[in-house]
Amino acid sequence: MYPNLYYFFKDAFGIKIGILRFINSFGFFVALSFLVAAALLTHELRRKSKQGLFQPTDMKLVVGQQVTFSEILIHFVLGFAIGYKFVALLFIPMSSIADPQAYIFSSMGSLPAGIVVGLLFALYKWRDRKKRQLQKPAERTVRIWPHDRVGELTIIALVVGLAGAKLFDIFENWTDFLRSPASYIFSGGGLTFYGGLICATIAIIIYARKHKMGIRYLADAIAPSLMIAYAVGRIGCQVAGDGDWGIYNTAYQVDTAGHIVPAAPADFERAMATSADFVLRNPNMHHTAYAKPGALSFLPNWFFAYNYPHNVNDVGVPIPGCDDRYCNQLPVPVFPTPMYETIMCTILFLVLWALRDKLRPAGALFCLYLIMNGVERFFIEKIRVNNEMTLFGLHPTQAEVISFGLVIVGIGLWVYISQKYRATRAVV
Repeated sequence: MYPNLYYFFKDAFGIKIGILRFINSFGFFVALSFLVAAALLTHELRRKSKQGLFQPTDMKLVVGQQVTFSEILIHFVLGFAIGYKFVALLFIPMSSIADPQAYIFSSMGSLPAGIVVGLLFALYKWRDRKKRQLQKPAERTVRIWPHDRVGELTIIALVVGLAGAKLFDIFENWTDFLRSPASYIFSGGGLTFYGGLICATIAIIIYARKHKMGIRYLADAIAPSLMIAYAVGRIGCQVAGDGDWGIYNTAYQVDTAGHIVPAAPADFERAMATSADFVLRNPNMHHTAYAKPGALSFLPNWFFAYNYPHNVNDVGVPIPGCDDRYCNQLPVPVFPTPMYETIMCTILFLVLWALRDKLRPAGALFCLYLIMNGVERFFIEKIRVNNEMTLFGLHPTQAEVISFGLVIVGIGLWVYISQKYRATRAVV
């Protein structure tokens, strides 16, 4: 596992670059997923605009104005923050920063670096506006197409989505949150996808209505991007080992060399007995025994059971001989469900991409996305670790309830818009 890029470069290239400790692997892949989604969404919106499904809107802008004090101040504050925390890393020994996250939220930094970078940011803003300044500011009309707004849409989805994902995760793990609220909020892991999806969807609908963008056409354009973004984001979960793994697969065990090998029936109980502290902190982890079938014998054992060594959550039992940070691994290997979801959602993305011009009416592709996403997540929950709820005598997880709801909403919306579409055609 690679909690951050420092460990990847150390393992892959044998070099130690201390500043890479600040680039969390999970965050890296989340950022990559947003970039991939933004590129695909831009492509789809531009294509639909050429088909006449979107129209531009006119916006009046005042150009040539003099720079204001507030603009200079904002750029100075932004530059100061970057200089104080990040440029300071060039002068602070990496050995004195044991915990990158603790450093980010601490008062440590370089005041001179902050002031210098802040002044440079303010100077750049002043000079840039000075070049564009006119003797008399003029009002101009700019035509903006939906694909020109992808940057704004991405930022909205990123900010609101991450906030929603963290909020839903807190609700799902309320007991753990109450033990240590601050550390839970600022942890690198702990994000619930459906929380991000629901909150970001609401925010994007509000934005689209404000700018007169067709909701159903926009939803169809977003659907493939959402699916592949989820697939890429799950790579981050797998690489970082952020806790989004499956239940124990007791058909395998971890040998003394750290390899995943077949296990005997009594090995699971033996491993649990020698990991009393871990079991006490994780009492509700389910387990099953599933050895790879003959048809899949060519796949490595870790495809079916993985122990997530050096995971970013730093949970499990100590790894022999490890004296760095993140020196724990799971005592019994689990199903690597993030990897399964990456594979499945990549396939589902290809299905959506192939059908994006074939499904009618508008909005049907997004309905199909809701259905496929819900079905995929509902079934992966059967072998995934999650807190269970009590609902009408049943014990589903939060994700199972939401995924079931997405399937129902997807089917219901598809029926509704199809009936409305047929009624409109009948009148015509």
